[in-house]
Amino acid sequence: MVDMSAQFLEDAIAMPVAPAKTRFLFAHWEGGGNTPPMLAIVRRLVVRGHIVRVLSDPCNKTEVESTGASFSSWIRAPHRSDKSAESDPIKDWEVTSPLVMLGRLRDRLFVGPALAYARDLLDELERFPANAVVTNEMLLGVMAAAESAGVPCVGLSANIYFYSLPGVPPFGPGLQPAKGLPGYLRDALIRNFSLFIFGRGTTAFNATRRALGLPPISHLFEQTTRLTRHLVLTSAAFDFPATSLPENVVYTGPELDDPPWVEPWSSPWSAVDQRPLVVVGFSTTFQNQRRLLCRIIEALSSLNTRAVVTVGPALDMTDLPAALNVFVCRSAPHNQLLPEAAVVVTHAGHGTVIRSLAAGVPLLCLPMGRDQNDNAARVVARGAGLRLSPKSSPKSIRKGVLEILETPRYREKAQELGKLIAMDARNSSVVQILEEVAATPGCVVRD
Repeated sequence: MVDMSAQFLEDAIAMPVAPAKTRFLFAHWEGGGNTPPMLAIVRRLVVRGHIVRVLSDPCNKTEVESTGASFSSWIRAPHRSDKSAESDPIKDWEVTSPLVMLGRLRDRLFVGPALAYARDLLDELERFPANAVVTNEMLLGVMAAAESAGVPCVGLSANIYFYSLPGVPPFGPGLQPAKGLPGYLRDALIRNFSLFIFGRGTTAFNATRRALGLPPISHLFEQTTRLTRHLVLTSAAFDFPATSLPENVVYTGPELDDPPWVEPWSSPWSAVDQRPLVVVGFSTTFQNQRRLLCRIIEALSSLNTRAVVTVGPALDMTDLPAALNVFVCRSAPHNQLLPEAAVVVTHAGHGTVIRSLAAGVPLLCLPMGRDQNDNAARVVARGAGLRLSPKSSPKSIRKGVLEILETPRYREKAQELGKLIAMDARNSSVVQILEEVAATPGCVVRD
């Protein structure tokens, strides 16, 4: 297996160099899995000679500067000094009701701080005039600010597409594509419910637009249709196909780099140990996942396997039980572990899922929220793994791991899909599209 991180760097260097330096301002909120893909893109732009600044949470400063970009912090907008559970503005693990969760996202991210994000963005454009603004798919205030400043704005979805697409199940519950009238009615009901909950923020968002000198819109999600491009950083082969896409939406392929905070890896097992390797990878951010990890370790402790459990920066490793065949560590480079893995047990965050599939490894998914239910649904639909409830017992988890280990078709399907994902990653169009947007006549700013 080729080291994908090294391969991408070589590909970036091998690409024709842009004719002149251009300036990109990334506006990013720290949401866990959305950060590594952003950093990978920033690094590639810097390698190609562009001048990049990232406006983000202070906790991302060191990682941003390691790419060669400059950093600036949010001032008015919510910002995190660290990546602890306490500093998370959403705290989704506190919520069990979908209604409450959608309202919390609307009020704490999409709409509530929109004007604060907008004003910070405009202030930064004064200090750092840019050819293009690049922002997360959920920062509608940033999009409106770029629109008011007349600067092209590109949205990044560091996962599957969040907004509604014809023929694709609505985001959230982790549904399979609709079959027949009952399925279409199901999708319409859930989609309309979501639009209604978010739509209750339209009046407040239009107040932000008025403050920026912009006309009102009919629904706050209409702001995304004003993006110059909306880049979906996954493989079209992984996502469910839409019957049509908005004109500004492009699937560019995934970013497969490991997070920059990953530590070096040295196997605790002998090189002659032939037991299957199980990689357990859960969220880098807090999702109250300790109890589930304890059950997974108990499930694996009685199997004739080796297991590596990476807990990420959000959990205390001392809280987890010990097992002779289970090695628990803060982090390990998945791009190094995955070529040896027989199965990955995961919460089904997009980064873990897409890197596992690119390596041809089947997955046991135990989604805990966010985009994870929908990623797990796609894994199951492709025959590349299984999905269990995060409340599953050690016995059920053990049974799921054994089924994947003992059934060759899961690996075969993962490898089949993985070839397409790896090809999409190698042929990523994200840098080319950003350069094209930044070269838009009338919006060119030179160093």
